[in-house]
Amino acid sequence: MPLKTSQDDDMPAINLTPMLDIVFNLIIFFMVGTRFVDAEKKVDVKVPQVKHGENMTAVPDKRLVNVHQNGEIALDGRDLSLDQLVAQLGSDRRRNPEMAITIRGDAKTDFQHVAAVLAACNSAGVKNVGISMSPSGSNHTADRGARSKPY
Repeated sequence: MPLKTSQDDDMPAINLTPMLDIVFNLIIFFMVGTRFVDAEKKVDVKVPQVKHGENMTAVPDKRLVNVHQNGEIALDGRDLSLDQLVAQLGSDRRRNPEMAITIRGDAKTDFQHVAAVLAACNSAGVKNVGISMSPSGSNHTADRGARSKPY
């Protein structure tokens, strides 16, 4: 029986080709991306100046209407009656026609209260209305996991 005298066991080879492909693609991506950023910085634009300028207020992304268990309504944390809600939403919609409303009704409230808020949003002309709900098994008072579904 012949004995092996040489220690030339082949080591497994690692194929580096896929890793090098990824690295080269990343290099090209970042080179092209920095090229566009530099081009934007070099645009010579002098912005206009005004004498009587006011700071513009940021438009809120979404307004939040809470309907409490006893039927009370709060718009962004401020308690309102149903008529005040219609007036407030109407004036806000005139300033921002794309305004979005999310309605959060308490799980133990009558649906009639939520339906009244939906009707108030409709009469104020708000078209982007969503209802917030939690998946089953989660705490109803927690905001974690709340999702807004379009109405």
